[in-house]
Amino acid sequence: MSSNLASKLRVGTKKAHTMAENVGFVKCFLRGVVEKNSYKKLVANFYFIYSAMEEEMAKHKDHPIVAKIDFPQLHRKHTLETDLNYYYGSNWREEIKLSPAGEAYVQRIREISATEPELLVAHSYTRYLGDLSGGQILKNIAVTAMNLSDGEGTAFYEFEHITDEKAFKKQYRQTLDELPVDEATDERIVDEANAAFGMNMKMFEELEGNLIKAIGVMLFNSLTRRRSRGSTELATAD
Repeated sequence: MSSNLASKLRVGTKKAHTMAENVGFVKCFLRGVVEKNSYKKLVANFYFIYSAMEEEMAKHKDHPIVAKIDFPQLHRKHTLETDLNYYYGSNWREEIKLSPAGEAYVQRIREISATEPELLVAHSYTRYLGDLSGGQILKNIAVTAMNLSDGEGTAFYEFEHITDEKAFKKQYRQTLDELPVDEATDERIVDEANAAFGMNMKMFEELEGNLIKAIGVMLFNSLTRRRSRGSTELATAD
C-alpha cells in the first residue's frame, strides 16, 4: 500500500523550498554571481554533511526504512573529494573546516541516526533529489561564473552511475511511497525535511556575508580602475 510520502514531502516542503531559493547567496548563484572563495567553503561544508549522511545511512543497512532509500549511485562524498582537491590542492584535508551552521547540520544527522534513523529519509530527499533536479543547471552556472574548464571543480554535479535522471527520480519517489511507514512517521519525516531546508538556509546565510564583501571589493576595484583611467585620459588631454 502506498503512503504517498513523495507527494507529502513535495507539498509539505514547498514553502521551505521557496524560502531557501530566496536566500541572497542562492539568488546570486542562480543569477550567475558566484564568488569562488565562498563556493569553496560551501563545497567543504557539503563534504562533511554528505560524509555524515552516507556514513550514518550505511550503519542502517538492515533497517526496514533507511536501507530501501540508500542508493549508492547517489553518493556524493567521492565527487566532493575530487572537487576539494581541485579547489584546495592535494592537502585539502588540512585546509578545510566546518562552519558553525554546517556543524549543527552534521550534529543533527548523527543525532537522528542514533535515535530516529527513519528520519534520515528526510535528509536524503532534501539533498539528493535537489542535486538531481537542478544539478546540471547549477553546474553550467558555476562553470560560466567562475570560468572553470569543463569537468574541473564540478564533479559534485555529475551522477556517472545514473544514465536517465528522470527515470531515476521516478524510481526514487516510488520507493518513498512504498516505504513501510505510518501516518505519524510520514509527518515526522516531512517535519525533518523542513528542518533540513532550514539548516541549508543557515549555511547559505553564513556565506552571504563573504559574497557581499567580495562583490563590494570587486565594485571598489572596478571604480578605482575607472577613476585611474579617467585621470590618465585627463592628464593626456592636458
